[in-house]
Amino acid sequence: MGSGSRASGSFEVTAFEPVETEEREGAAFGRVRIAKTFTGGLSGASEVRMLSVAGPSGSPASYVAVEHVTGELDGRKGSFVLQHAAWDTTGTSIRVVPGTGTGELAGITGEFHLTVDGSGTHTYVLEYGLG
Repeated sequence: MGSGSRASGSFEVTAFEPVETEEREGAAFGRVRIAKTFTGGLSGASEVRMLSVAGPSGSPASYVAVEHVTGELDGRKGSFVLQHAAWDTTGTSIRVVPGTGTGELAGITGEFHLTVDGSGTHTYVLEYGLG
């Protein structure tokens, strides 16, 4: 995906605003707005639009989201979009959407990995390349 560049750090969810929920037989659909603040190799903020579905137990079964990130990545200013896709808790794929980089981040490609530890701390590693 990337060409060997790697940025890491942490992020905080600063807003989680449910927009709508729709109950169906065996599933609950949700639409949420999320805001984040990043520190580390990537510093800045993002706005997320997420669609999710929860199973009968109430736990998330899957989600898709797009996230517009604006800030500074290893000293380069600009923005880009991440696309999220997740099936239950077994795997999440988050990638930079090709062609969405602006400013000094034009041409960015890559993959974003996130981890949430037992205390709720969110950390990330972004493996990226600039074309």
